[in-house]
Amino acid sequence: MPDSSLDTPAAATAFWQDGQTRRYLATAGVLAVGLIAGGYLLGNGLVRAKDADRAVTVRGLAERDVTADLATWTLSFSSTATDLATAQASADRDGAAIRAFFKQAGFPAADLQPTGVNVSQYTDNGVPRFTVRQRFALRTTDIQRAQAAAKRQFDLVRQGVVLEDGSGINYSFTRLNAIKPEMIAAATKDARASAEQFAKDSGTSVGSIRSATQGYFSVMDRDATSGDDSGGGSWGMADTPFKKVRVVTTVQFSLD
Repeated sequence: MPDSSLDTPAAATAFWQDGQTRRYLATAGVLAVGLIAGGYLLGNGLVRAKDADRAVTVRGLAERDVTADLATWTLSFSSTATDLATAQASADRDGAAIRAFFKQAGFPAADLQPTGVNVSQYTDNGVPRFTVRQRFALRTTDIQRAQAAAKRQFDLVRQGVVLEDGSGINYSFTRLNAIKPEMIAAATKDARASAEQFAKDSGTSVGSIRSATQGYFSVMDRDATSGDDSGGGSWGMADTPFKKVRVVTTVQFSLD
């Protein structure tokens, strides 16, 4: 026989006003809302996760030819004799010849400074030998004058000055910070061009930058061969004022 306990209005009202019934209904409502919200968030998360995979990582390159703004010229020389006074006198003559050479070339006396001296003694078949070694350094921002002097450096050899290994001129570019922003922008532009080509081939379009990593800046001789970009300090190394600055950036773009 069917239950007729809710057939009357009074019974129905009492049912809905019952505290336990209302708790059951509230719990069921919260559960339903939670299921709906969870389903939405799960679906939206899957969409976002799928979108996160739509990205491309490329590298951008920027290069610029520059001229050095600092020249550092190291001159090492020595003299050997059977007594210290003679060796020292010979070394002093070489030092005077070097000073006269740079004075004639038009450099201020303050540009050339002594940077080291060393005295050693040994015996050759019972005969004592004294060697006096000295080192001068020229530091100048007059690049053209330094180049002109470097072309005439053999004049020192004609005067009897024997320059030792480690002597040589080194050209440096010190204004790197002034060109960094423009070069980073150029490298990023180059990276975007690569990303756009990739997007074109895959039928998508390039969006915003997700992440970017700046590589290190390198300054090398403009015409250096592979592996010769360190700019050393001996003959034939970094003896050109013409440099090339290079930077590589790694950029990740989103794909729309």
